[in-house]
Amino acid sequence: MDRRSIFKAILAGAGAAFTLGRSPAQAQDKPAARAMRVAYHLSDVDKVNFVLGNIKNHIEGTGGPGKIEIVLVVHGPALRAFKKASAEPNVSQRMATFSKGGVKFDVCGNTMHGMQLDLADLLPGFTVANEGGVVRLADLQAQGYAYLRP
Repeated sequence: MDRRSIFKAILAGAGAAFTLGRSPAQAQDKPAARAMRVAYHLSDVDKVNFVLGNIKNHIEGTGGPGKIEIVLVVHGPALRAFKKASAEPNVSQRMATFSKGGVKFDVCGNTMHGMQLDLADLLPGFTVANEGGVVRLADLQAQGYAYLRP
């Protein structure tokens, strides 16, 4: 091997070592990772507090509001727990806190129609999923949301 070949090999090795020693952020500018996205499915009235507790734990476990996108889709009997006139105080309080933290609340339009309810009858913060709760959940999954049904 002549001197030029040896010199080229040393330069190539030094360049490779330099590149490997750099962190991925230094090697290329990557956009910040997108927040985790989760869709919670709630239809059982006896699981309302459990699911709200899961959402609280999920937010805290990921570093707080802004680190995760959560959509709670409510349909069926669970909707009764969110009626303004009869909601438990802890449900109202948690929902208000979560709303301020960016959690979105969708309600099944079919369930609302079946229970003869309007948005004004529910705690503040809901958006109507006119296509239905299960369709909304499938749509969220197609958008990359993880599906959770505790």
